[in-house]
Order: sequence, then structure tokens, then C-alpha cells
Amino acid sequence: MPLSLARSGSTVMEAGGTLLNGKFKFKIGKDGSVDKNKVICTYCQCELSYHRSSSSLKYHLMAKHTADVDSPPPPHNQTQTRLDSFRQRPMDPATKMKLTVAIAKWVATACRPTSVVEDEGLQNIIRIASNDWTYETPSRGTITHRVETLFQTEKSQLQLALGQTDTITLTGDYWTSLGNDNYLGVTAHYFTPQWELQSHALTVMKTEDRHFAENVAEHFMSVVREWGIEKKVVSLTTDSARNMVAAARELPFEHLPCIAHSVHRAVTVSLHNSPFDSALAKCRKLVGHFKHSPANALELERQQVALNQRKEELTQEVATRWNSTLEMIKRVNRNVEPLRAALALHSTKVAMPTATELEKTKKLEAVLEHCRYVTDLLGGEKFVSCSVVMPALCHLSRVMEITEDDPAYLIKFKQTFSADMEGRKDKLNIAWLRVATALDPRFKDLKCLSRPDRVVVWDFIRDLLRQQETERPAALDDQSMPEPEKKKPALMFAQDSSSDEEEDTVDQCIERYKAEPMIGIEDSPQEWWSTHKASHNEMASLASKYLATPATSVPCERLFSLSGHVVQKKRASLLPENVNRLVCLSNWLKDKK
Repeated sequence: MPLSLARSGSTVMEAGGTLLNGKFKFKIGKDGSVDKNKVICTYCQCELSYHRSSSSLKYHLMAKHTADVDSPPPPHNQTQTRLDSFRQRPMDPATKMKLTVAIAKWVATACRPTSVVEDEGLQNIIRIASNDWTYETPSRGTITHRVETLFQTEKSQLQLALGQTDTITLTGDYWTSLGNDNYLGVTAHYFTPQWELQSHALTVMKTEDRHFAENVAEHFMSVVREWGIEKKVVSLTTDSARNMVAAARELPFEHLPCIAHSVHRAVTVSLHNSPFDSALAKCRKLVGHFKHSPANALELERQQVALNQRKEELTQEVATRWNSTLEMIKRVNRNVEPLRAALALHSTKVAMPTATELEKTKKLEAVLEHCRYVTDLLGGEKFVSCSVVMPALCHLSRVMEITEDDPAYLIKFKQTFSADMEGRKDKLNIAWLRVATALDPRFKDLKCLSRPDRVVVWDFIRDLLRQQETERPAALDDQSMPEPEKKKPALMFAQDSSSDEEEDTVDQCIERYKAEPMIGIEDSPQEWWSTHKASHNEMASLASKYLATPATSVPCERLFSLSGHVVQKKRASLLPENVNRLVCLSNWLKDKK
């Protein structure tokens, strides 16, 4: 029958006993005979039945090999790769080593226990991903050794970075673990030569001495000596605990109390025995009623949906948590109607705040919002915060000014807050904060200070520059190396020669800096200094010293939050050196992401 008259679905045998452009061939029996009812796929060597119709053969090509009739036939030596062939191919040693290092980094960065490598699920995941069913995860000892090696490598790199900067500032505080062990956490802050602000953990060191002032001072000095930065540390930021303040007097560097702690303490003092007591007490009971009962919380959620409000949980006030009072009253004020509807469904002794009390909380919320703004503004690690303290305190002072519309209860709160903050100013190292403000191109006009105080600040900076000039020749003499004999006459001639460009005087340095245009409040002062350090070299040296100082001890508090993920209930007996390695490594590796 001619090919043009072949019915659809039928197949004509090609030369050589093949079908569909050489993609199938007839089966050859053991006796050499050709079986016209069986064909073999040339891709996968699969045997298929053939009854003069190619429909099933075409389906096999499309479904199994994504090939069509017109595509060229496969090479004669090509066979389909099977999954079994992958499973029989073990992972090479170099890949295993990379995988072991990656697991060690993951354990350190994510604060995972080393026992995670004994989990069969992790091993199965890696086996499936690598197609190596003979793979065995590294032992706990191997991972521990890798973590130790990684710690020493990262520590060496950090020591090298610290050696390239001239000034370093610290934050520090103590923390008690679940195992009732005391740890000292210390973080370092500095500018790189490219004016990038860096923040790194130095240690989470277990201490067994009582926290007397002399012991605290020795703890800090031991950390400084361990890292070899005794001559580079210029300031230490801690909370205002008495032992910390007393220890700072024995240390050879400046001390700055945490501004956020001071603001939080002033708020606490202002709310104690205040007209807000009744309203806040009712808010605490109301929040507890819904926080401690899943059924009540679910009912509140239903009422929020029914009233077309966003679903959100209430927040309980915590005495030691900054801005928790503000967050509590904000959520209560946003959910007044859902709260009333939920309480009306069941008989309960919990009462809603009255309209007068709710009005009080709204007034309090408006004032505390400014305190939250200040603590958030000063709590960063990657941006300059020390120079913002004086403008922030000036802002709070203006917010706390009494107006004619203020009710009596708000006047009392503002007066108490202002008096408490004024009493703390003498302990805030105002001189250091003022210099930092002047060296920030955003605030160098010093509008947050009175005119006489501005003159005092610039006079103080003038003295610092003179002192810096007198210290530089001594430092150069210490670092000078003997010159070869042949170069000495030329150097002597160069010293006797006159120069057309005289060195800028201290007053000229200050006036040139003050003449520079100010930058916007949202601009970065470190970026400004990175582009202007060449034209203001003397002032840049001071700026790197003062602007790197953190205004709060928040970096150290974050370090303790990280420590809490390491020292958990099931890991409360970790050795102190392991706690230090894991916490510091996690901090260092996360900074590199």
C-alpha cells in the first residue's frame, strides 16, 4: 500500500527494521528471528507491544523522553541514566569537607546544638540532595572542632580589623543565665578606614566574683588586655547601676551612662503614685483577662473581625521592658469597642476603664510616644547615635513644657519627668555628648544649646585639637625607624627648606569646618566624613573618636538576647568557653551576611 494511502495511526517499517525515525527497533529473539509484535525503545531499552499502530509509541516518546517523531534518533551508545547509577556515586572528599564546614557555620550562626548532626532527618535530607545514600553526617566531636577552628579564624580577622583603627569604644553589662551563672558581655564599636561603623562582640565571659566596683573594673580590663586594645579604648557605655558607675571611675577611659535607661527610669518615676495609677491598673487587669485565657482571646478576635478592625493581641506591661507601658495603652485604646463587646458576653469582675480614664491614657500615650521615638533613635548599632543625644534631650524638654491646655494630672507628670531628667544630666557626661554633637555635620550649629554653651563647646574642641597636635610628634618619634646613612643628608636639607604652604592653625581648622554647609537630618554623618576627611584631617580624627561611641547599652542587651538562644533549658550546662564561642561566632557571622 502506498505511504500516502496509509491510514492514521499505522506505521510503515523503515529500512533496517526500525520504526519512527530509528527510535524503535523490533525485538530479536534468541534464535535470531525478528518478533514483529515487540519493539525496543532505543532511548531506554524498554520493551513495548506493537500492533501496526504507532499511537502508543508516540505517547511513550513524549511522556518519557520529551521527543517527537521528527527529532533525530539518539546515538547508538546512548542509554538512559538511571537513579540507581546516581545513588552508587559517593560524594568526593572535597565536597564532604565543604559540607562539614557549612554545617559548623550553620550550628554557630543559628545557635543550634551540636547534637543536631545526630538527627536522622538531617542526614536523610543531605542524602536526597546529594544523591549519595552512603553519606554519613560528621560526628559531634568533628563539628565541635570545626567550630573552635572557625572561632579562632574569625577572632584573628577581628583582631586585624581592630588593629587598623585608632580608637575603639565599648559597651558592657552583666547577664544571668538559666543555669544561674553570671556572664559579662562586651561589644566593640569603631570606624573602619572607609568610615563604616562596625559593631562586634568581644566576649561573653563567665564571672564568679561579686560585682564590686574593683572587680567589675578588673573584668573590663582583662577583656581589653586579651584583645590588645588598651591604648585604643576611649569610652565605655553601660547602664547607670552604682557598681558600674563606681567601676568606671577606676577605668582609664570615659564613661557614658545609657541614655535609654535614663529615659525609661524617668518615665517609671513619673508614673509612680501618679494620677494615672487607676487607669493603668485597669488596663493591666484587662490585658491579663484576655492574655491568660485562650477562649477570651478568641472571643476578642471575633469581635475585632465583626467590627472591621485589624486582629491584634493585647500587650502586657513589663517593668523592665522599655516602652511596654506605651504599647499596652495604645492597644487598649485601639480596641475599646471590641473589648467592651467581648466583656459584655460573659459575667466578669474585670471592668473597662471609664471614659475619663481612657482620656487620661490617650494624653499619656501622646507624651510617651516621644520617649519611644528617642529610645528607638538612640538604640542603633549601624548608625551614629552619640551625637543625637543632645538634640533628642532638647526635643524631650520641649515636649514636656507645660501648656495652658494641659490638665492637672499631665502637668504633674511633665514636672516630675523634667525634674528627674534634670537631676540625671550631671551623670550623663554632657561634655562628651556636646563635642559629639558639634562634630556631627547635621547638628554642628548646636541649636540645641544656649549661645554661651556653644562658645564653651568650641573652646573645648580647640583645646582637644591642640592636645592632639602635641601628642602626634611623640607618637611619630616612638614609631620612627633609623634611616640609611645615605638618606640622612637629604632629609636634613628637606627640614631646613621652607614651604610655601603653612600648616593650618587650630582656629583655621575649626572655622573651615564650621563654614561647610550642614547636611540633612536623614543624611549619614559617616558618609560626609568619608568624603571630607582629606580637607578636615584634624577634625576627622576627633570625629572618629566621639561619633563611634554608642549612646545606649542596647548592643550589649542584644548580645544577651542571642545568649538566651544558646543557653536554653536543655543546654544550661554548657561550658563557659563554649558559650563564649557560640555567641561570639553567631554575632560575627551574622554581621558578614
